[in-house]
Amino acid sequence: MKFNALEISKRLDGSVEGDASVTIQSLSRIEDAEEGSLSFLAHNKYLPHLSKTKASAVLVSNDLQLDDAVGTTLIRVKDAYAAFTQLLIYWSEEKKKQQQQQGIHATAVIDPSVKLGEDVFIGPYVCIGANSTLESGVRIEAHCVIGAHVTIKQNTQLHPRVTVLDETEIGSNCILHAGVVLGSDGFGFAPQEKKAYLKIPQLGKVIIKNNVEIGANTTVDRATLGATLIGEGVKLDNLVQIAHNVEIGAHTVIAAQTGVAGSSKVGSRCVIGGQVGIVGHLTLGDGVQIQGQTGVIKNIPDGGVVQGTPAIDYKSFYKSYALFKRLPTLESRLAQLEKNK
Repeated sequence: MKFNALEISKRLDGSVEGDASVTIQSLSRIEDAEEGSLSFLAHNKYLPHLSKTKASAVLVSNDLQLDDAVGTTLIRVKDAYAAFTQLLIYWSEEKKKQQQQQGIHATAVIDPSVKLGEDVFIGPYVCIGANSTLESGVRIEAHCVIGAHVTIKQNTQLHPRVTVLDETEIGSNCILHAGVVLGSDGFGFAPQEKKAYLKIPQLGKVIIKNNVEIGANTTVDRATLGATLIGEGVKLDNLVQIAHNVEIGAHTVIAAQTGVAGSSKVGSRCVIGGQVGIVGHLTLGDGVQIQGQTGVIKNIPDGGVVQGTPAIDYKSFYKSYALFKRLPTLESRLAQLEKNK
């Protein structure tokens, strides 16, 4: 893809300072940009790079004041970071259009009862079970496995080696990254005599609403009965574990290596950091924020912000941590006081 600085400025409702005809072929960081690339400057700590960058053009905010002239073309916009994000989205979409494959690969194994919408792409070695439905614009990349009675709605994309087991429902405009598993058995075992365990059948399903993105190697278990539910617009990072009968509210985001145990309910618009553990059968309200590496063992009301294990209000956590850091000094002082008695 090739654009000039003037074309980019018009797309971003900006203005050009310098050579408006300079050609842009790639996007890059300002530190390691090369000729023909466009970068951005959104934080003053990167200002020293502006005079040294090899980028052919740099996005900067309208309010950025420069003491010295620079050798690169500047594209001034209202918000350089937001504008660069828009450009990344556009660049990505154009790249996909150029690289997009079409049709059904000859090696795909598709049950005759499967219903396929228009413009569906099915890649090499994909397997699709009986009575499943793929609506228009769905893209299934290589080596994915789709079970029986699965529904995948419009314009959803499955990256390579995604596994979607029986009776799972996936909404429209979703993205499932490589290695995602939906509908695996929940961790249900009933203790028996002689320390044995009896496997509890998992007869429910998984429902993924619209505009959900699920990171690589994340798992969402099917419910014992009913459904494990991932709400509208939820974003799950890589290596997240969602257990059986969990419900995640709309537009909640969860970072990597977090686990939510069975039957817990997480509200809408929550922000959950990495390596968080949430025990089963809890209720977390809307707008909850959980800092990384927190262990949640009790309900959290709407708007709660917690940290630590077990989780407490984050302000209380930092007060306690300030004392905790001083314990060696306090212990030494106490020992000296006892010695002086």
